[in-house]
Amino acid sequence: MEAHFGQDRKRINHARRVTGYAEELLKQEGGDYSIVIAAGLLHDIGIKAAEKKYGSTSGKYQEKEGPPIAREILSRLNFPAEQIEEICQIIAHHHSPGKINTRNFKILYDADWLVNLKDEYDIKDKDKLASIINRVFLTPSGKAMARESYLSN
Repeated sequence: MEAHFGQDRKRINHARRVTGYAEELLKQEGGDYSIVIAAGLLHDIGIKAAEKKYGSTSGKYQEKEGPPIAREILSRLNFPAEQIEEICQIIAHHHSPGKINTRNFKILYDADWLVNLKDEYDIKDKDKLASIINRVFLTPSGKAMARESYLSN
């Protein structure tokens, strides 16, 4: 991931933060450590290709461009084929909840939202934010972590 992003510290740091949250959620929710951590590190791996090909970092383009890049990286690291497939499915839908409904997906999805929530919504209106947290997050632990991070002051 770092080699792919080169000097792009923002994207490297984002992937690390998402992975850190994913690790915490794994402790509480269960799930497959290898799959969730790999998905955390690689979930936005298609963003550079999306920018180059479409001039956009839109989630739909990341979901399209990410899996082939992730598949190549994971294959070089000798991940088993079934793990590669699941990780790529998570990456292919990480902005589209409901299309994949596994525990591993939900953990990665919530971890990404724990990082992105402040950039996507006005977090000053605590009542509205509480409603958004209840609607957006998929796991009980993700909701609890979001409430603690964003609503507790």
